[in-house]
Amino acid sequence: MSHACSVFVTGTDTEIGKTLVSAALLHGLNALGVRTAALKPIAAGAFERDGVWHNDDADQLDAAASVLLPPEIRTPYLLRAAMAPHLAAAQEGVTLEIAPILACHEAARQRAEVVVVEGVGGFRVPLNDTLDTADLACALNLPVVLVVGVRLGCISHALLSAEAIAARGLTLAGWVANRIDPAMPCAADNVATLRARFERAYHAPLLGDVPYLTPVRPEQAARHLDASLLLQTLRAASV
Repeated sequence: MSHACSVFVTGTDTEIGKTLVSAALLHGLNALGVRTAALKPIAAGAFERDGVWHNDDADQLDAAASVLLPPEIRTPYLLRAAMAPHLAAAQEGVTLEIAPILACHEAARQRAEVVVVEGVGGFRVPLNDTLDTADLACALNLPVVLVVGVRLGCISHALLSAEAIAARGLTLAGWVANRIDPAMPCAADNVATLRARFERAYHAPLLGDVPYLTPVRPEQAARHLDASLLLQTLRAASV
């Protein structure tokens, strides 16, 4: 499919809502009539059901995408242990390499109009002795959406992540505030601070401010995201 575009979703840390936001973006793009696919190239933490290995994050992305990819394309590296991927891979005798991920991404682009690629952990998670997820993002050369888990310390984590993204020549297409700590004081002020700094330094818009949700549902989170703004940015970047 020609003119397909993609986005790389990373986060300020692990367990801050990358999968929730990625799935919510898929729902939002679907509502715009866009054919979407999701890639979770590396997933650590798997369980077996009916003879098939699953990962919770990958399953959530499958449920949100309008184009279902074969598991071997959606997640070329599905690791059993829920730990840092380079350690889980070493336990299984697997070497995490970028080339197979690039091939899977290209296969996904042939099937969908927008491909959402969710990273693993934060932006600098090791993949092997020499590479990390920043290298993967560079090899894919995609616009990046940064998910910020709004909790104590998030401003520094967010600015350091944005700086690392920009230092590699990647475009910060936008960011999403995900309010994971319902008791955090001055949460709105933290979001406002980041919004001003991201716009000034990177011209990166706030794509959404997701409230603390219980239960956590991507469809509900999608109501707090501007998928049309993201789509406009991605299409402009792919021209």
